[in-house]
Amino acid sequence: MPTLSLLSRRRLPLVATALALGLGAASNVQAQSDWPSKPIRLIVTGPAGGTADALARLLADGMQRALKQPVYVESKTGASGAIGIHELKASGKNGYSFLVIQDGAMSEAPVAQKVSYDPFKDVTPVAQLTRTGLVMVANTSQPYQNLPDFISHARKQPNGVDFASYATGFKGHTSGMLLGQLSQTNLRHIGYKGSPPALVDLMGGHVPVMFDGTATSLPLIRSGKIRALAAVYPTRLKALPDVPTFKELGYPQLAKPGWFAVWAHPQTPAAIQQKLREVTLAHFATPAVHEQLAVLGMEPGQASTQQEMVADLQDASQKQVALLKAIGYQPEH
Repeated sequence: MPTLSLLSRRRLPLVATALALGLGAASNVQAQSDWPSKPIRLIVTGPAGGTADALARLLADGMQRALKQPVYVESKTGASGAIGIHELKASGKNGYSFLVIQDGAMSEAPVAQKVSYDPFKDVTPVAQLTRTGLVMVANTSQPYQNLPDFISHARKQPNGVDFASYATGFKGHTSGMLLGQLSQTNLRHIGYKGSPPALVDLMGGHVPVMFDGTATSLPLIRSGKIRALAAVYPTRLKALPDVPTFKELGYPQLAKPGWFAVWAHPQTPAAIQQKLREVTLAHFATPAVHEQLAVLGMEPGQASTQQEMVADLQDASQKQVALLKAIGYQPEH
Protein backbone atom coordinates (compact mmCIF):
# COMPACT_ATOMS: atom_id res chain seq x y z
CA MET A 1 0.00 0.00 0.00
CA PRO A 2 1.46 3.40 -0.91
CA THR A 3 2.37 5.60 2.04
CA LEU A 4 2.05 9.34 2.40
CA SER A 5 5.28 11.29 2.44
CA LEU A 6 6.12 13.37 5.51
CA LEU A 7 5.42 16.54 3.51
CA SER A 8 2.03 15.22 2.44
CA ARG A 9 1.12 14.32 5.99
CA ARG A 10 2.04 17.82 7.10
CA ARG A 11 -0.14 19.30 4.41
CA LEU A 12 -3.26 17.35 5.43
CA PRO A 13 -4.21 19.59 8.40
CA LEU A 14 -3.75 22.65 6.21
CA VAL A 15 -5.96 21.21 3.53
CA ALA A 16 -8.58 20.25 6.10
CA THR A 17 -8.50 23.75 7.57
CA ALA A 18 -8.83 25.33 4.15
CA LEU A 19 -11.75 23.07 3.32
CA ALA A 20 -13.45 23.93 6.61
CA LEU A 21 -12.98 27.65 6.01
CA GLY A 22 -14.26 27.31 2.49
CA LEU A 23 -17.30 25.37 3.61
CA GLY A 24 -17.92 27.90 6.38
CA ALA A 25 -17.74 30.80 3.94
CA ALA A 26 -20.01 28.99 1.53
CA SER A 27 -22.43 28.34 4.37
CA ASN A 28 -22.44 32.04 5.30
CA VAL A 29 -23.04 33.06 1.71
CA GLN A 30 -25.86 30.54 1.45
CA ALA A 31 -27.39 31.78 4.71
CA GLN A 32 -27.29 35.36 3.45
CA SER A 33 -28.77 34.44 0.08
CA ASP A 34 -31.58 32.56 1.83
CA TRP A 35 -32.32 35.46 4.19
CA PRO A 36 -34.81 35.59 5.72
CA SER A 37 -35.62 31.98 6.43
CA LYS A 38 -37.46 32.62 9.71
CA PRO A 39 -39.42 35.42 11.45
CA ILE A 40 -37.77 38.79 12.01
CA ARG A 41 -38.03 40.94 15.12
CA LEU A 42 -38.21 44.74 15.21
CA ILE A 43 -37.26 46.11 18.61
CA VAL A 44 -38.75 49.44 19.72
CA THR A 45 -37.72 51.36 22.79
CA GLY A 46 -40.97 53.19 23.43
CA PRO A 47 -44.33 52.00 24.71
CA ALA A 48 -47.16 50.63 22.59
CA GLY A 49 -48.91 53.49 20.84
CA GLY A 50 -45.79 55.65 20.72
CA THR A 51 -44.14 57.02 17.59
CA ALA A 52 -41.47 54.34 17.25
CA ASP A 53 -44.08 51.63 17.76
CA ALA A 54 -46.29 53.08 15.02
CA LEU A 55 -43.40 53.35 12.57
CA ALA A 56 -42.15 49.86 13.39
CA ARG A 57 -45.56 48.38 12.65
CA LEU A 58 -45.69 50.29 9.37
CA LEU A 59 -42.24 48.94 8.48
CA ALA A 60 -43.18 45.42 9.56
CA ASP A 61 -46.09 45.42 7.13
CA GLY A 62 -43.82 46.31 4.22
CA MET A 63 -41.14 43.82 5.23
CA GLN A 64 -43.63 40.96 5.49
CA ARG A 65 -44.96 41.70 2.02
CA ALA A 66 -41.51 41.89 0.44
CA LEU A 67 -39.65 39.21 2.40
CA LYS A 68 -42.44 36.65 2.82
CA GLN A 69 -41.68 36.09 6.49
CA PRO A 70 -43.50 37.18 9.66
CA VAL A 71 -42.15 40.36 11.23
CA TYR A 72 -43.17 41.16 14.78
CA VAL A 73 -42.64 44.24 16.93
CA GLU A 74 -41.29 43.86 20.46
CA SER A 75 -41.18 46.68 22.98
CA LYS A 76 -38.08 47.06 25.17
CA THR A 77 -38.71 50.25 27.09
CA GLY A 78 -36.58 52.00 29.65
CA ALA A 79 -33.31 53.84 30.19
CA SER A 80 -33.94 56.28 27.32
CA GLY A 81 -33.58 53.52 24.75
CA ALA A 82 -30.57 51.76 26.25
CA ILE A 83 -32.46 48.54 27.03
CA GLY A 84 -33.52 48.17 23.41
CA ILE A 85 -30.05 48.99 22.13
CA HIS A 86 -28.51 46.35 24.39
CA GLU A 87 -31.08 43.85 23.17
CA LEU A 88 -29.93 44.52 19.61
CA LYS A 89 -26.29 44.17 20.67
CA ALA A 90 -27.05 40.79 22.20
CA SER A 91 -29.12 39.28 19.41
CA GLY A 92 -28.71 41.27 16.22
CA LYS A 93 -25.62 39.80 14.58
CA ASN A 94 -27.46 37.14 12.58
CA GLY A 95 -29.81 39.53 10.85
CA TYR A 96 -33.08 38.58 12.53
CA SER A 97 -33.31 41.40 15.06
CA PHE A 98 -33.33 45.09 14.18
CA LEU A 99 -34.11 48.31 16.03
CA VAL A 100 -36.46 51.19 15.25
CA ILE A 101 -35.50 54.30 17.17
CA GLN A 102 -34.93 57.98 16.63
CA ASP A 103 -31.58 59.58 15.96
CA GLY A 104 -31.55 61.25 19.36
CA ALA A 105 -30.79 57.94 21.05
CA MET A 106 -27.37 58.12 19.41
CA SER A 107 -26.69 61.85 19.18
CA GLU A 108 -28.47 63.27 22.23
CA ALA A 109 -28.94 60.77 25.05
CA PRO A 110 -25.25 59.71 25.25
CA VAL A 111 -24.12 63.29 25.93
CA ALA A 112 -26.97 64.17 28.28
CA GLN A 113 -26.70 61.15 30.55
CA LYS A 114 -24.42 58.26 31.29
CA VAL A 115 -25.05 55.36 28.90
CA SER A 116 -23.49 51.91 28.63
CA TYR A 117 -23.34 51.75 24.85
CA ASP A 118 -21.26 53.39 22.12
CA PRO A 119 -23.63 55.00 19.60
CA PHE A 120 -21.04 54.80 16.83
CA LYS A 121 -19.76 51.27 17.45
CA ASP A 122 -22.62 49.20 18.86
CA VAL A 123 -25.32 50.03 16.28
CA THR A 124 -25.45 51.24 12.70
CA PRO A 125 -28.27 53.02 10.81
CA VAL A 126 -29.61 51.11 7.83
CA ALA A 127 -32.34 53.30 6.36
CA GLN A 128 -34.15 56.48 7.34
CA LEU A 129 -37.88 56.04 7.79
CA THR A 130 -39.08 59.58 8.33
CA ARG A 131 -38.04 63.11 9.18
CA THR A 132 -39.91 64.57 12.05
CA GLY A 133 -40.34 67.70 14.08
CA LEU A 134 -41.42 68.33 17.62
CA VAL A 135 -44.34 70.47 18.67
CA MET A 136 -44.67 72.37 21.91
CA VAL A 137 -48.14 71.70 23.24
CA ALA A 138 -50.06 73.06 26.20
CA ASN A 139 -52.95 72.13 28.43
CA THR A 140 -56.01 73.95 27.11
CA SER A 141 -56.89 75.40 30.51
CA GLN A 142 -53.66 77.42 30.57
CA PRO A 143 -54.06 81.16 29.90
CA TYR A 144 -51.58 81.37 27.01
CA GLN A 145 -52.74 80.87 23.42
CA ASN A 146 -49.38 81.02 21.66
CA LEU A 147 -45.63 81.00 22.32
CA PRO A 148 -45.20 84.74 23.03
CA ASP A 149 -48.02 84.47 25.56
CA PHE A 150 -46.31 81.50 27.19
CA ILE A 151 -42.95 83.27 27.41
CA SER A 152 -44.61 86.31 28.98
CA HIS A 153 -46.41 84.06 31.48
CA ALA A 154 -43.28 82.06 32.33
CA ARG A 155 -41.23 85.16 33.06
CA LYS A 156 -43.75 86.16 35.72
CA GLN A 157 -43.52 82.84 37.60
CA PRO A 158 -41.01 83.13 40.48
CA ASN A 159 -40.66 79.36 40.76
CA GLY A 160 -40.52 78.69 37.05
CA VAL A 161 -42.73 76.50 34.85
CA ASP A 162 -42.60 72.74 34.45
CA PHE A 163 -42.44 71.13 31.03
CA ALA A 164 -42.69 67.46 30.12
CA SER A 165 -40.86 65.36 27.57
CA TYR A 166 -41.13 61.76 26.42
CA ALA A 167 -37.61 60.85 27.63
CA THR A 168 -34.70 62.40 29.47
CA GLY A 169 -31.82 63.35 27.22
CA PHE A 170 -33.76 63.44 23.97
CA LYS A 171 -34.75 66.43 21.87
CA GLY A 172 -38.04 66.91 23.71
CA HIS A 173 -35.98 67.46 26.83
CA THR A 174 -33.16 69.56 25.42
CA SER A 175 -35.50 71.72 23.31
CA GLY A 176 -37.22 72.89 26.48
CA MET A 177 -33.89 73.49 28.15
CA LEU A 178 -32.70 75.53 25.18
CA LEU A 179 -35.94 77.54 25.02
CA GLY A 180 -35.55 78.40 28.69
CA GLN A 181 -32.01 79.62 28.10
CA LEU A 182 -32.88 81.62 24.98
CA SER A 183 -36.03 83.19 26.42
CA GLN A 184 -34.51 83.76 29.86
CA THR A 185 -37.22 81.77 31.59
CA ASN A 186 -36.96 79.08 34.24
CA LEU A 187 -38.26 75.91 32.58
CA ARG A 188 -38.00 72.77 34.73
CA HIS A 189 -37.91 69.40 33.06
CA ILE A 190 -40.08 66.41 33.99
CA GLY A 191 -39.14 63.29 32.04
CA TYR A 192 -41.55 60.46 31.23
CA LYS A 193 -41.15 56.97 29.82
CA GLY A 194 -42.75 57.67 26.48
CA SER A 195 -45.27 60.14 25.11
CA PRO A 196 -48.57 58.48 26.15
CA PRO A 197 -48.15 58.84 29.94
CA ALA A 198 -46.81 62.38 29.55
CA LEU A 199 -49.77 63.39 27.40
CA VAL A 200 -52.18 61.95 29.95
CA ASP A 201 -50.63 64.16 32.62
CA LEU A 202 -50.63 67.13 30.25
CA MET A 203 -54.36 66.78 29.58
CA GLY A 204 -54.97 66.23 33.28
CA GLY A 205 -53.25 69.48 34.17
CA HIS A 206 -50.36 67.89 36.08
CA VAL A 207 -47.88 69.55 33.70
CA PRO A 208 -48.74 72.69 31.73
CA VAL A 209 -46.65 72.21 28.57
CA MET A 210 -44.73 69.51 26.74
CA PHE A 211 -42.39 69.01 23.78
CA ASP A 212 -43.69 66.00 21.88
CA GLY A 213 -43.55 64.27 18.52
CA THR A 214 -46.31 65.04 16.06
CA ALA A 215 -47.35 61.40 15.69
CA THR A 216 -48.66 61.24 19.25
CA SER A 217 -49.77 64.85 19.71
CA LEU A 218 -51.52 65.44 16.39
CA PRO A 219 -54.78 63.57 17.15
CA LEU A 220 -55.10 65.45 20.44
CA ILE A 221 -54.36 68.79 18.79
CA ARG A 222 -56.95 68.15 16.08
CA SER A 223 -59.56 67.14 18.62
CA GLY A 224 -58.93 70.24 20.72
CA LYS A 225 -57.71 68.33 23.77
CA ILE A 226 -54.31 70.07 23.76
CA ARG A 227 -53.09 73.30 22.16
CA ALA A 228 -50.09 73.61 19.80
CA LEU A 229 -47.84 76.62 20.44
CA ALA A 230 -44.88 76.19 18.07
CA ALA A 231 -42.99 73.56 16.04
CA VAL A 232 -39.32 72.56 16.09
CA TYR A 233 -38.70 72.17 12.34
CA PRO A 234 -37.08 74.18 9.51
CA THR A 235 -40.43 74.92 7.88
CA ARG A 236 -44.06 74.66 8.93
CA LEU A 237 -45.13 71.06 9.26
CA LYS A 238 -47.55 69.94 6.58
CA ALA A 239 -49.75 68.38 9.25
CA LEU A 240 -49.89 71.66 11.21
CA PRO A 241 -49.81 74.45 8.63
CA ASP A 242 -51.28 76.98 11.04
CA VAL A 243 -48.69 76.37 13.76
CA PRO A 244 -45.65 78.66 13.46
CA THR A 245 -42.12 77.37 13.82
CA PHE A 246 -39.80 78.52 16.59
CA LYS A 247 -37.61 79.93 13.81
CA GLU A 248 -40.45 82.20 12.69
CA LEU A 249 -40.95 83.36 16.26
CA GLY A 250 -37.35 84.38 16.78
CA TYR A 251 -35.70 81.14 17.93
CA PRO A 252 -33.78 79.79 14.89
CA GLN A 253 -31.75 77.53 17.17
CA LEU A 254 -34.87 75.37 17.53
CA ALA A 255 -35.21 74.25 13.92
CA LYS A 256 -33.23 71.06 13.35
CA PRO A 257 -35.39 68.10 12.27
CA GLY A 258 -34.98 64.67 13.77
CA TRP A 259 -35.36 61.35 12.03
CA PHE A 260 -36.32 57.79 12.74
CA ALA A 261 -34.44 54.89 11.19
CA VAL A 262 -34.14 51.15 11.27
CA TRP A 263 -30.80 50.13 12.81
CA ALA A 264 -28.74 46.95 12.70
CA HIS A 265 -25.95 45.37 14.68
CA PRO A 266 -22.70 46.42 12.95
CA GLN A 267 -21.77 42.75 12.45
CA THR A 268 -24.99 41.95 10.62
CA PRO A 269 -23.85 40.75 7.18
CA ALA A 270 -23.60 43.62 4.71
CA ALA A 271 -25.77 41.80 2.17
CA ILE A 272 -28.59 41.54 4.72
CA GLN A 273 -28.26 45.20 5.68
CA GLN A 274 -28.42 46.17 2.02
CA LYS A 275 -31.49 44.02 1.39
CA LEU A 276 -33.27 45.50 4.40
CA ARG A 277 -32.31 48.99 3.25
CA GLU A 278 -33.75 48.38 -0.23
CA VAL A 279 -36.99 46.95 1.15
CA THR A 280 -37.37 49.79 3.66
CA LEU A 281 -36.74 52.63 1.22
CA ALA A 282 -39.02 51.10 -1.39
CA HIS A 283 -41.86 50.67 1.09
CA PHE A 284 -41.53 54.14 2.61
CA ALA A 285 -41.50 55.72 -0.85
CA THR A 286 -44.98 54.46 -1.75
CA PRO A 287 -47.96 56.84 -1.87
CA ALA A 288 -49.87 54.60 0.56
CA VAL A 289 -47.15 54.97 3.19
CA HIS A 290 -46.90 58.71 2.59
CA GLU A 291 -50.62 58.94 3.31
CA GLN A 292 -50.16 57.05 6.56
CA LEU A 293 -47.22 59.25 7.54
CA ALA A 294 -49.40 62.30 6.92
CA VAL A 295 -51.94 60.88 9.35
CA LEU A 296 -49.13 60.58 11.89
CA GLY A 297 -48.08 64.14 11.15
CA MET A 298 -44.67 63.04 9.92
CA GLU A 299 -42.66 63.92 6.81
CA PRO A 300 -41.18 61.26 4.48
CA GLY A 301 -37.58 60.33 5.23
CA GLN A 302 -34.62 60.85 2.93
CA ALA A 303 -32.65 58.18 1.08
CA SER A 304 -29.50 59.12 2.99
CA THR A 305 -26.65 56.64 2.82
CA GLN A 306 -25.40 54.97 5.96
CA GLN A 307 -22.30 57.16 5.82
CA GLU A 308 -24.43 60.30 5.53
CA MET A 309 -26.58 59.29 8.48
CA VAL A 310 -23.52 58.60 10.64
CA ALA A 311 -22.04 61.98 9.66
CA ASP A 312 -25.31 63.69 10.61
CA LEU A 313 -25.30 61.91 13.97
CA GLN A 314 -21.73 62.97 14.67
CA ASP A 315 -22.52 66.59 13.78
CA ALA A 316 -25.66 66.55 15.94
CA SER A 317 -23.72 65.02 18.83
CA GLN A 318 -21.07 67.74 18.71
CA LYS A 319 -23.74 70.45 18.64
CA GLN A 320 -25.55 68.79 21.53
CA VAL A 321 -22.38 68.84 23.61
CA ALA A 322 -21.99 72.55 22.92
CA LEU A 323 -25.66 73.20 23.74
CA LEU A 324 -25.52 71.40 27.07
CA LYS A 325 -22.32 73.18 28.00
CA ALA A 326 -23.82 76.58 27.10
CA ILE A 327 -26.80 76.10 29.39
CA GLY A 328 -24.78 74.59 32.21
CA TYR A 329 -26.47 71.22 32.13
CA GLN A 330 -24.97 68.47 34.27
CA PRO A 331 -25.30 64.96 32.77
CA GLU A 332 -27.58 62.62 34.68
CA HIS A 333 -26.10 59.41 36.09
